Parts: sequence; structure tokens; C-alpha cells
Amino acid sequence: MDIESFRKYCLSKFGATEDTPFDEVTLCFKVGGKIFAIVDITSFESVNLKCDPEKAVELREQYRAVNPGFHMNKNHWNTISFHQDLHDAAILALVDHSYNLIFQKLPKKIKEALR
Repeated sequence: MDIESFRKYCLSKFGATEDTPFDEVTLCFKVGGKIFAIVDITSFESVNLKCDPEKAVELREQYRAVNPGFHMNKNHWNTISFHQDLHDAAILALVDHSYNLIFQKLPKKIKEALR
């Protein structure tokens, strides 16, 4: 997977936006102003994704590519390393999971504004 195909996938999600709120190399994908994915655009070696806490532990035990979220709440975020033991389709499914967790928690007013 390359940065452009990953970026295109994230932005294809309903209401998704992108920005660089922390510095010029840390790209964040958001829905309703809430982050669902974070990548370094210069190295593109991994992605931070939100995850259900029970599923996060399960994934970490199952895959070398999945580790507690770097610089994030370790219970709710995973760092997924690209080019290890997870295929692109599995990573994109985890992007979907992260997006859905964020979208579901958005206030009704924000969800309606996105529509």
C-alpha cells in the first residue's frame, strides 16, 4: 500500500477530512472533527487507528504488525505497521473499524450536519 491509495481510501469515507494539526508531516484523517487515522507522510511505515479495547488486545496477540498506539491511549488505539503480517485488505478493514467507532460516538447534531 502507498500513501496515496491509503489517503484516497480514508477520504472516501462519508464526511472524512484531512489535516496536519500537529506538524507538517503528521497527517490526520477525521470525521466530525474527531481523528480516526494518523500517519507520517514522510515515512508512511505505520498508522494509528482507534480500536475497541477487547479487539485491540486480540489483534496485538495475533499479529506482529499490531502494537499499542504510539503516543496514544494504549487501551483504545493501535499502531499498525505496514509491510508485516497484515495484508492491505485487513488494514483497510481496521480503518473501517476505527472510522465506525468514531462516527457512532458523534453527537446527532454533527451527524446530521455531515449529511
